[in-house]
Amino acid sequence: MFQRLCVACLILASHVAILSAQEVNVYSARHYDTDDALYEKFTEQTGVKVNLIEAKSDALLERLKREGKNSPADVFITVDAGRLHKAEQLGVFQPIDSELLENRVPENLRHPEGLWFGLTKRARVILRSRDRVGDNEITCYEDLADPKWKDRVLIRSSSNVYNQSLVGSIIEAQGEEAAAKWCDGVVANMARRPQGGDRDQIKAVAAGEGDVAIANSYYFARMLNGSDEEKEAASKVQVVFPNQNDRGAHVNISGIGVVKSSPNKENAIKFIEFLTSDDAQKVFAAGNNEYPVVEGVEIAPVLTKLGEFKEDVLNPAVFGGNNQKALRMMDRAGWR
Repeated sequence: MFQRLCVACLILASHVAILSAQEVNVYSARHYDTDDALYEKFTEQTGVKVNLIEAKSDALLERLKREGKNSPADVFITVDAGRLHKAEQLGVFQPIDSELLENRVPENLRHPEGLWFGLTKRARVILRSRDRVGDNEITCYEDLADPKWKDRVLIRSSSNVYNQSLVGSIIEAQGEEAAAKWCDGVVANMARRPQGGDRDQIKAVAAGEGDVAIANSYYFARMLNGSDEEKEAASKVQVVFPNQNDRGAHVNISGIGVVKSSPNKENAIKFIEFLTSDDAQKVFAAGNNEYPVVEGVEIAPVLTKLGEFKEDVLNPAVFGGNNQKALRMMDRAGWR
């Protein structure tokens, strides 16, 4: 079985050299029961015990920074390319060489130098009102800046890393000048001041506060499987996978890398390789209604209902690297 340990306990253990060679210390920003079951299965198959510490990404990065070379962490799991890039900038990861991972994880979903590997995917989609927006009336991210949508766009704040990554991808696709104009247009079209999370944007469309919203695909999937109130709201909106006639819908990831100070590097690599197996991919992705990164792995039924779509194959390392540039651009546009 795996176990959750406090950071202080792990540090103490490392200082007195009692860390077992048959364990792996996981710092994770994911918090799902299905992950726990997977970790137990990993231990059953390999004999390697999983010691798990869960917290928000920024808190874990701050711990890793404080612990420095004495950190007991072996792997770091987080969500969104912007956070992976932040970890990279802080020197958290070390490059690893694994033929299995290179064969399993598509090239555009892993770091070019092997610092991290994608584990799951999510699309940042447009949600339109079924009643007030017709089929094919909005088809791409660029449409959101069209004056036609003035006072009709719902989207969360510029401080949200998912939006920063989306803008980072637009910078790469359209150039900085065009991306800045897009941000200006989106701000001009906002139905209200940005507030709440992705599900709040979807609920606001259902309530008539705006006509189109931006959200990650898994939030809509959660609503389809959620309370009666959420199901009712979800029934009033339609998913639009953007840019199907050109680059494809923006796709972001959750990712994992081996920590530079890892005391159990071999086990860490073994752990990551396990998470890219077909069985693990199916469970790990379904736990948050996400898409597996490994091709051919079955996706959750709720996502099958949304249909197939063309993905933007831009590497998250690229748009994650545009994070700060995107944030400054959004702030200059008055996106709060």
